[in-house]
Amino acid sequence: MAERDQLDSVDLRILSELQADGRVRNNELALRVGVSAPNCVRRLKSLFRRGVVKAVRAVIDERLLGYEVVSFVAIQLGSQAQPVLEAFETSIATVPRIQQCWRISGDTDYLLKCVAPSVESMRQQLLHFAALPNVKNVRSFPVLGVAKDVPLPVQEIPSAGMRVGQGAG
Repeated sequence: MAERDQLDSVDLRILSELQADGRVRNNELALRVGVSAPNCVRRLKSLFRRGVVKAVRAVIDERLLGYEVVSFVAIQLGSQAQPVLEAFETSIATVPRIQQCWRISGDTDYLLKCVAPSVESMRQQLLHFAALPNVKNVRSFPVLGVAKDVPLPVQEIPSAGMRVGQGAG
């Protein structure tokens, strides 16, 4: 991998600052990480281009917008054949109340983070999941509260020679 693909300590400081405040202006970000504003812009564009930074978005309190029920939903399919996995992913791709969907290993094939305005609405959503082709089992884990929600610990990534896409540890 080329030298330009490596993350250095300045890149890691930029990532940390962006996670803390995604609305920070470039001049302020440059001051915080100790580089010139043009250098900061160049680095930030590079982090986006390389896919290190996927997006900058607001974290919104679901309940304040009327989504009273947040639940993790475990989906087990009847088969793990690639066409079955792709069909499931296609069937849920446009469901707006699914915030996140992970394909995982073990007894469960997918873990979804879902929101709903009411328990009844969540029940209907679960019934919809159960009725999808090849769905064998649906389990719901309603969220009672959030014990921890923090940014990615970029300061723990070994900065010397860290390459984009390379795992730490």
